[in-house]
Amino acid sequence: MKVLKFGGTSVGSAENIRKVREIVKSQGDDVIVVVSALGGITDMILNASKMAVLGTEYFNTEITGIKEKHEEVVEQLFEGEKKELVKEQVSVLLDELEKVIQGVSMIGELTPKTLDRIGGFGERLSSYIISEFIEDSKWIDSSKVIRTDSAFGKALVDFKVTNSLIQKAFEGFSGICVVPGFVSSNSVGEFTTLGRGGSDYTAAIFSAAMNVEVLEIWTDVDGFMTADPRVIRKAYTIKSLSYSEAMELSHFGAKVIYPPTILPVYQKGIPVQIKNTLNPDAEGTLITTSHPNGKDLPIKGISSISDISLVTVQGLGMVGVAGISMRLFGALAKENINVILISQASSENSISFAIDSSKAGIAEEAINTEFEREIAAQQISKIEIETGLSIVAIVGENMKHTTGIAGKLFNTIGKNGINIVAIAQGASELNISWVVKDSDLRKTLNVVHESFFLSENIEVNIFMLGIGLVGGNLLKQIEQQQEKLLKEKHLKLKLVGVANSRKMLLNRDGIAIDGFKDLLESEGVTSGLDIYKQAVIDMNIYNSVFVDCTASDDAAELYQDLLEANVSIVTANKVAASSEYDNYQNLKKIAKRKGVKFLFETNVGAGLPIINTLNDLVNAGDKILKIEAVLSGTLNFIFNTISADVPMSQTIKMAKEEGFSEPDPRIDLSGIDVVRKLLILVRESGYRIEKEDVLINKFIPDEFFNGSMDDFWNGISTLDADFEAKRQVLDAENKCWRFVAKYEDGKSEVGLQEIEQGHPFYDLQGSNNLVMFTTERYQEFPMIIKGYGAGAEVTAAGVFADIIRVSNI
Repeated sequence: MKVLKFGGTSVGSAENIRKVREIVKSQGDDVIVVVSALGGITDMILNASKMAVLGTEYFNTEITGIKEKHEEVVEQLFEGEKKELVKEQVSVLLDELEKVIQGVSMIGELTPKTLDRIGGFGERLSSYIISEFIEDSKWIDSSKVIRTDSAFGKALVDFKVTNSLIQKAFEGFSGICVVPGFVSSNSVGEFTTLGRGGSDYTAAIFSAAMNVEVLEIWTDVDGFMTADPRVIRKAYTIKSLSYSEAMELSHFGAKVIYPPTILPVYQKGIPVQIKNTLNPDAEGTLITTSHPNGKDLPIKGISSISDISLVTVQGLGMVGVAGISMRLFGALAKENINVILISQASSENSISFAIDSSKAGIAEEAINTEFEREIAAQQISKIEIETGLSIVAIVGENMKHTTGIAGKLFNTIGKNGINIVAIAQGASELNISWVVKDSDLRKTLNVVHESFFLSENIEVNIFMLGIGLVGGNLLKQIEQQQEKLLKEKHLKLKLVGVANSRKMLLNRDGIAIDGFKDLLESEGVTSGLDIYKQAVIDMNIYNSVFVDCTASDDAAELYQDLLEANVSIVTANKVAASSEYDNYQNLKKIAKRKGVKFLFETNVGAGLPIINTLNDLVNAGDKILKIEAVLSGTLNFIFNTISADVPMSQTIKMAKEEGFSEPDPRIDLSGIDVVRKLLILVRESGYRIEKEDVLINKFIPDEFFNGSMDDFWNGISTLDADFEAKRQVLDAENKCWRFVAKYEDGKSEVGLQEIEQGHPFYDLQGSNNLVMFTTERYQEFPMIIKGYGAGAEVTAAGVFADIIRVSNI
């Protein structure tokens, strides 16, 4: 035998009731079917009662709605004589309901006893209709077999009498029986009700009394989910839970079952299966007494409760005083205030507890009354109430068998910039609960869900700034690699924000890369750097990375606020890392303190692994003694291309056209760009250095750097003849020009040098870069890194690699 319970949504329409009949008829076993009222009916009945007690006639509108709902369902389910018969019986019950409510209106009083009589009409109506619709089924009135005391509104079941009555009613039974949920009666036959979750409770009572094989609770979800699917789209159904796990998840917001209602089946060890009426083929969640095995994940699910307040009672007069907690929670109990979470300092000088925000004012008044003398004597110094909070809990019996759960949990939360207000954990290690701000709830749920591998994939949320040559190439590369990264590395790169100099486009669910430019133009909003920065911070998305593909000084000024908001930075922009040393250090310290990344590999050598290699050397204890490098792909291209047929002025134009140089090539020609790169390398080597400490040996006169771009292009050709004459001399001596950056013994300089054949710099082709690190471990043979050092495609590839580093895969 089975018990099947169908909730209000499951019986909310004629269409759903047809599905219920199909499910029941397919069982192939004896079945007791427990049903709730039609969806929304109980609320309508209670609203009508409340209106009636006020003496207004408005309750008639609700009564009319109740009648119409039931008449509509009967009209759609039945035909011919059967329809008329059912209509007649339904009308009898509806007329009885209307008379009781009219009586309430006349006397202007709604006692708990009357409310219990009224409250069960919805279940009596729905169960009768469904029993008539399911052929060959019988109907039993639960109120005749579930016996309670006379505490109307919160009646307690007399299980000894109830079990006897149910077993007698089902003696020799086979087939299908439909019973109303929620309703019961006392010893003199007066209606009582079973309180919140009453229909689940009815089902559990029948299941325990008949010692059934399984209790199936049919609802409108596939079962218990790993998290709220409205917040976490990657949440999935949990296949199995222990009773303890199910009760913990339900206590902290998973509204699948109401924990106290399944106590009768828990005591009998009867499994509970959660199923979806609208998706009956789904496996659902099986709740049993069995303990999880070692192969299970350490946590089964994440649950949360929003809109709670945290009340803190503090005072040195509480230390070592017996009975303080008893008085505190006794005062709250008198006001029917449910305490959801408790956290107490080991010194006993403070107790914090979480309650529903609607009860905060009543709680404060109750505490002030109870501890009036202690407050006056300043033994209790503070009663503080924090509002706008949420409780999050992770649940799983396997946590007790797994070390490091709490460390991993709080490290993940802290790394994403989420502040924890309070923490609680029971000695059973079944759950860990903590309190966060409401505004951090979505982010908290997402990072925890992902951290504990309830999500198969790691997700990185990308905010792009700058969609020119480098930015455009980067997005193209991400689009090409997205599928492979997801399949092979379980890494999901999601573009959630993109901005150019005029507009920004944001979408928490992701922006399609293949059409982002059109979307930015058509749906983007007018923006500026500060507006975009604030939008990124306000979205508060977990695993966020801000990718700067500009060369803007103003963009670099956004980094501090973004890092403080726990947003990682990946930048091709050299401004921040080559700014004042104190600013550079501050950004690195913030990133370390916040547990996020500040990565700028492409600042030197585009896509070459120069900075990462340098970091590895230093972190492994090596000391950098000397740096020699050709760091300007632009200048290397120019001096490799210059010839008798191609004068210097033309090579500069070619470098700009090929995308090697900055939009203003004078930045490259001045050596400033190389200075910035050398600064970064020296700083990453562990030395303090400012831009003013670097000697620049210019090869182009200062006047060419003044005036407009037109002035520059008009005048630069006047240097061609002189450079060609010098080039011919070098060529005859088998030498070449290289613009070299050098650091040694605390001295730094950049400038044009003549390089002899055989030197590593000599054969450097095209726009290639080369760096030589002489270290304590690499003295005789310096470490050399060589390759493409300029170009949008390789720079984008380097930025891409940094984004992947943010994910820690």
